[in-house]
Amino acid sequence: MAMTVNSSGSSAGALFSAAGIGSGIDVTSLVTQLVAARKAPLQNQIDSQTSKTQMQISALGQVSAALAALQSALGPLKDGSALNAHGVAVGDDTILTASSHDGAVNGSYQVAVTQLAKAMKASSGAFTDSNAAVGTGTLTITVDGQAVNLDIDSAHASLGAIRDAINGATDNPGVSAAIVTGTDGAHLVLRSTRTGAANGFSVSSSGGDGGLAALAYDPAASSGNGLTVVDAAQDAQFTIDGLAGSSAGNTVSTAIDGLTLNLAAPGSTSVTVSSDTAKATSAVTNLVNTYNSFIGIYKNLTRYDAASGSAGALIGDATLNSIKGTLAAVFGGAANGSSLSAIGVTLQLDGTLKVDSGDLSSALSNGGGSVKALFGGSDGFAAKLDSALDNWIGDSGILETRTDNLNDQLSSLSDRQSELDSRMAALTTRYTRQFSALDTLLTKLNSTSSYLTQQFDALTAANKNK
Repeated sequence: MAMTVNSSGSSAGALFSAAGIGSGIDVTSLVTQLVAARKAPLQNQIDSQTSKTQMQISALGQVSAALAALQSALGPLKDGSALNAHGVAVGDDTILTASSHDGAVNGSYQVAVTQLAKAMKASSGAFTDSNAAVGTGTLTITVDGQAVNLDIDSAHASLGAIRDAINGATDNPGVSAAIVTGTDGAHLVLRSTRTGAANGFSVSSSGGDGGLAALAYDPAASSGNGLTVVDAAQDAQFTIDGLAGSSAGNTVSTAIDGLTLNLAAPGSTSVTVSSDTAKATSAVTNLVNTYNSFIGIYKNLTRYDAASGSAGALIGDATLNSIKGTLAAVFGGAANGSSLSAIGVTLQLDGTLKVDSGDLSSALSNGGGSVKALFGGSDGFAAKLDSALDNWIGDSGILETRTDNLNDQLSSLSDRQSELDSRMAALTTRYTRQFSALDTLLTKLNSTSSYLTQQFDALTAANKNK
């Protein structure tokens, strides 16, 4: 059997043209191409499924965000805060200011402030300076039946040390201390931390060297007090439409339902409460705009462009179509025997909502009763919409469940990718070993071919010489 090996121009040499160990086989390139050919269809499948899954997760995220915004916009109408809002006008805001809260009703009041609440302030006699010794013993400060006993020893008997002891007492009943220095010397000034007649204080001393008597104060005593009252503790006094009232503080929140009065100076002024329709108008408009934003997202995710052949990430998606249909039914349906159209909100042919500002203003003109009736109660618009939204975007809602499932798919695809990479790495190793062995074999054959050629040439030359 004859075998011919052409080491310089054979068909094998044409196929294996790059540099190898010795045969001319480009093992690396060959292995890379073969492995890539095996991997490509499987890799394309994983990439396609991964891309589709990621697009769906992103799309569901957009839907969830839009529905969460819708639920947030519903909040002020659901809890009534936008519908119960009131504005307060004060005739003279140098006398008092006012704000409304839950329970306010429309009306006008005449408020006369005769005196403001004050905190008690009392001052000691003059001492040389803050280091001057006052005395030793027990100093007792009492406010409205609560007392603190301060034991003052000789090392802490100065005016400054007594100040620090008062301010640092953990069971201080409500008195602060400061040193005020005038031309006559340093004074220890005590002040109630709360206004009102009940928060006035008394100071007594016992034991020690008797020096603490210089800080004593008994409101029942007509003489012998060491402290001089600078400001007497007093309650605020006022009348509302002639009805007398008082308060320990200058912030009064129990005199008129739903109003807080901040008293500033003696005098008389009017206080008028009226419905604030601006908040209700803003809340309804915001709800409409948020719904329209969802419709825009829905259209984008379910569109189909015939010219380019491109489609939205959730085209034909049953869940999204169901959500859109339910929302359209709620917004276009009845609640508590009325509908959104009764307050000027109508459903358009393109699926969006439109607000007629005139009709909405009319619905709010009587204190918003018709709007409250539409949104309130267990059968109201707010309850119906909120129930549907909870079913979609709650912690165990449909969209959350779908997103979790899609993330599980991504995790599975990642595992498939790792498995494919491992298989292709093993295939690369096997191919490299096989083609390297072939390269070695061809190198040996090439060497044998060269030897035989030399021998044939030598034999031919010898025969010619004969």
